[in-house]
Amino acid sequence: MKRKAIALLSGGLDSTLAVKMMLDMDIEVEALNFTSPFCTCTGKNSGCKSEAVRVAQEFNIPIKVVHKGLDYLNIVRNPQHGYGKGVNPCVDCRIYLLRKAKEYMQESGADFVITGEVLGQRPMSQRRDSLRVIERESGLEGLLLRPLSAQHFEPTIPEREGWVDREKLLSIKGRSRKDQFQLADELDVKNYPCPAGGCLLTEPSFVPKVRDVFDHCDELNQRDFRLLKIGRHFRIGERTKVIIGRDENDNRLLEAAIQPGETAITWLDGNTPLGAVMGMQDDICLELAARILLRYTKAEAGTDCRIKVQCDTTDQVRTVTNSMNDAAVSAYIIS
Repeated sequence: MKRKAIALLSGGLDSTLAVKMMLDMDIEVEALNFTSPFCTCTGKNSGCKSEAVRVAQEFNIPIKVVHKGLDYLNIVRNPQHGYGKGVNPCVDCRIYLLRKAKEYMQESGADFVITGEVLGQRPMSQRRDSLRVIERESGLEGLLLRPLSAQHFEPTIPEREGWVDREKLLSIKGRSRKDQFQLADELDVKNYPCPAGGCLLTEPSFVPKVRDVFDHCDELNQRDFRLLKIGRHFRIGERTKVIIGRDENDNRLLEAAIQPGETAITWLDGNTPLGAVMGMQDDICLELAARILLRYTKAEAGTDCRIKVQCDTTDQVRTVTNSMNDAAVSAYIIS
């Protein structure tokens, strides 16, 4: 009887190799790929999702792309196992993914789950003690196979039952990737995906933005976190935020993201970034937002400038003095 595994396929080299090893052992594989607003693999035409889909197509295996939802955002907000150096709840995140994988395993009639995890590669979630906790709390004890490091662990059910050949499983350990590169050559895996996906929750410059959302939003939503990748962010009121584009790409993304009731501001008399005012708004907030916007234009200091203010179908022009210096702006920037 042919056995079936559910693979967490991130789009990285390790999970790609784990899938290839199972296919070479005649295991049927179906892939799961999880997307997050915090992934750093976001090229103009690619990213972890498209890399994972490409790998699945190359291996001719089914893949299901799952978007991490509000339940995941609440885990980020209050992780049971704490954060790493940023606001990265790596242990809780792995438990979350593997619980979803277990549910899908049962729905699809699969026998076990595989991942590309390597013992000791990541400092928080791939320590031996963390891996044990993750396996236990995900409900996958005995059914979670990590082919690249399997020789460092007790045999799983797939190994004990002979579904996979333990002798063909590996003992890779640590942060060096030379063994993976060698294995890729041996397995004829070409055109490597991004070698290791990144998470913005680990980046110091991103942490204040995430904490700001948690501190000022009663109800979490995916959009607030997707917007964190765009432009400069300013908190100008308890329920008011301003985002100012850094370049033309940011401006286009912001323009497309603005929702009814939110306000777009631009400087009429010169090249200007787009500013988006979100949340509660009044004349005082719009004045402050416009003064912050002018700091990022070439308007001469101290001059009166015309600011276009557009909300829904209403346009108006306000005259605002370009009076803020770097020190004044720094009191509002989220960084």
